[in-house]
Amino acid sequence: MQLSKFSLPRVQKALTQCLQCGYCIDVCEAHNQTPWESVTPRGKIYYIRQIDTNGLDAVDKMLGRKIELSPDFVDAMYKCTGCGNCEVVCHAQIDLIELWEDMRAWLVKNGAGPLSAHKGMGEKINKYHNPYGEPPSKRDAWWPADVERAEVPDAIFFAGCTGSYRMQHIAQAGVTVLSRAGVKMNCLGDKEYCCSSPLIRTGNLNESLECSETVVEKADGMGAKDMVMTCSGCYKTVSSDFGRFYAKVGQNVYHFSQYVERLINARKLPLNNEFNHKVTYHDPCHLGRHSGVFDAPRNVIKKIKGVELVEMERSRENSRCCGAGGGYKSQFNDFATAIAMERIRDAEATGADVLITCCPFCVLNLTQGAKKLGSSIKVMDLSQVLLEVTAPKVEAPKE
Repeated sequence: MQLSKFSLPRVQKALTQCLQCGYCIDVCEAHNQTPWESVTPRGKIYYIRQIDTNGLDAVDKMLGRKIELSPDFVDAMYKCTGCGNCEVVCHAQIDLIELWEDMRAWLVKNGAGPLSAHKGMGEKINKYHNPYGEPPSKRDAWWPADVERAEVPDAIFFAGCTGSYRMQHIAQAGVTVLSRAGVKMNCLGDKEYCCSSPLIRTGNLNESLECSETVVEKADGMGAKDMVMTCSGCYKTVSSDFGRFYAKVGQNVYHFSQYVERLINARKLPLNNEFNHKVTYHDPCHLGRHSGVFDAPRNVIKKIKGVELVEMERSRENSRCCGAGGGYKSQFNDFATAIAMERIRDAEATGADVLITCCPFCVLNLTQGAKKLGSSIKVMDLSQVLLEVTAPKVEAPKE
């Protein structure tokens, strides 16, 4: 693809900072699946640098050479989960997460992106307000029948698209657990538009204004103090990205793990039952590396009776990605599942029989990885574990 006119986003600082040291290569899960230098963060920066300088010298101008975008470069830019592990190990402290998103948005702006699966998601979000093409009228069909929806709630529960249409049991578990703590809740119904995270991460920003505006206006009109979500992608987008496109929501935004920790510390959520398992915890990228929430989920797990928590070798800011983020799973599903298999191996090495995480997308992909690997380890969302341990205690029958 040739570009007669081009203007890169403001990435020159990042290009100058890069030392081409290669520390980012070993932690790049996409590179492990497609081991080409061009897929690595270092390789992509090298290519972007060529785009920035090609066609500008005297010979190029005299010969009328145009800037060319190789299809291989476009493919490499999208063969990335957006996990941010490269940013953690970067000695030059480049904001690589932001760089990849800016470059993908630039590719879309110049007609070189998004890829087919991402384009399909954008079309469905435009028409149905979710990437699955499901009817908006069924957005809140998952709401538990035994939990009252308060007209003026304490907290708005934001289920997200995956929680609403694919992993409903996680949204149901989250609402049920919070209701057991006496939290009055409601959701946005058919006005809970996709947070637009799948689009932002793949460079398609066209729908983000409508998505954020609809959610903010509906939520602010409900009079709730807080907004809670079990999805880590939704948490990052609502708490960090909405303000870029429209405005921040008027509520305090909490991930489910943070909100539950507050309830437990305030002695409002009874932990009635034991969970007698050796467990390990997987940090979702959007919750951990991207948002800095590492302790809340672990603190909650440690409060549960009967649990033995062991850490994987790669954890917290150095955690291995599950493989599902950044539009990677939707376009490169086999590679995403292979990354999930590696994470399952990490969990098995600890001797744990349960792998706990805090995101429906992580649960979905890690479960598929465990199944393909033939692993007996059970993958659970934190909300599912709490659903068991907060249930009314059943007394053993007297002899």
